[in-house]
Amino acid sequence: QVQLVESGGGLVQAGGSLRLSCTVSGRTFSRYVMGWFRQAPGKEREFVSAISWSAGTTYYADSVKGRFTFSRDNAKSTVSLQMNSLEPEDTAVYYCAAAETGYGATYYYTRRPYKYWGQGTQVTVSS
Repeated sequence: QVQLVESGGGLVQAGGSLRLSCTVSGRTFSRYVMGWFRQAPGKEREFVSAISWSAGTTYYADSVKGRFTFSRDNAKSTVSLQMNSLEPEDTAVYYCAAAETGYGATYYYTRRPYKYWGQGTQVTVSS
């Protein structure tokens, strides 16, 4: 059984920064594409970012491009999302997720390939 545990959420003022982390246990971490999604109240869960198993390729939603950076450490089975220049619109519960490799890049922008999910961590950005 694969388990994902997020940490690092909190309350921050607009323009500030937060760093989310996700630790994976239970399977060979390096075999997974890892993703971050977020869900604001009353809205659908949306894609934020994804990273290939080798960390050679990262993908970002247009809304966070240039502000967020996704990284992974396969030796520690951990991924991190550095979030800078935060805006009130970034307020949401952020979820870490793991997907099998082998799909086309655009597929990882959807929820469908992600088999395992964390419990979520709240990020609140005040104006």
